[in-house]
Amino acid sequence: MLKSPRQDAFGLLLTHHLAGEPCDEFIERDDGYLMATDNLAAYFAPYDEWPPRMRQAMSFVRGRVLDVGVGAGRFALHLQEQGHEVVGIDVSPGALEVCRKRGVKNVRRLPFHRIDASLGRFDTVLMMGNNFGLFANPRRARWMLRRLKNLTSRNARIVAESLDVYGTDKPEHLAYHARNRQNGRMAGEIRLRVRYRDLIGDWFDYLMVSQPEMQEIVEGTGWRVTDFIGSAGGQYVGVIEKTGWPVPSSLQQEDQIPIEGQR
Repeated sequence: MLKSPRQDAFGLLLTHHLAGEPCDEFIERDDGYLMATDNLAAYFAPYDEWPPRMRQAMSFVRGRVLDVGVGAGRFALHLQEQGHEVVGIDVSPGALEVCRKRGVKNVRRLPFHRIDASLGRFDTVLMMGNNFGLFANPRRARWMLRRLKNLTSRNARIVAESLDVYGTDKPEHLAYHARNRQNGRMAGEIRLRVRYRDLIGDWFDYLMVSQPEMQEIVEGTGWRVTDFIGSAGGQYVGVIEKTGWPVPSSLQQEDQIPIEGQR
């Protein structure tokens, strides 16, 4: 959770972009790699400007929706227009205020790992914008998937976007993958923070996976991947549905999973 508003670099970026101010976002990785992004406008883009995989993914959304990492509200707004009840969650107070200004009806300041039955039951858990990454690491992903099985309806779906990190040939990324593997981590386990002007956000863990890795992580949690939208080796969306059989009681030890902070 953010410690103070001054750490909300992401929220201020969205706020300034909404106001028409020029903005430069930087993403810092924990190995010192710094990347300038040019995708702020994408957070605000209407449906007809989305990439095909995102538009196709919306056809898999049904019923009441939990929008995880709601950002500036692009998916929540579209789904509201289609008649869905949407609850958007984010840990950035600035992002939530932007959502409210843009017309998102129900947003909460809440980390993904803190969701519980007080939010009600959901038919779709939406994790677009590469937000499968908010599972943080494989162990927490499996823990969260087991929790989500109890917080969603019988025929619920998770619609989650990710990026296959293995499609790069850049030495700085390959070296990071190698360092991760040496430390017993997946290549796509990334530790990041957002920088904007004089603000530096908190570090958070993010998980990028290939399609086979997504299938492997989901296996045995009471869910299964039923569809992929988009080609392997780049950005894609996984459609994840309940298996219809109970999770073994030995796997339902939720409180044994340590929780770290996230954006």
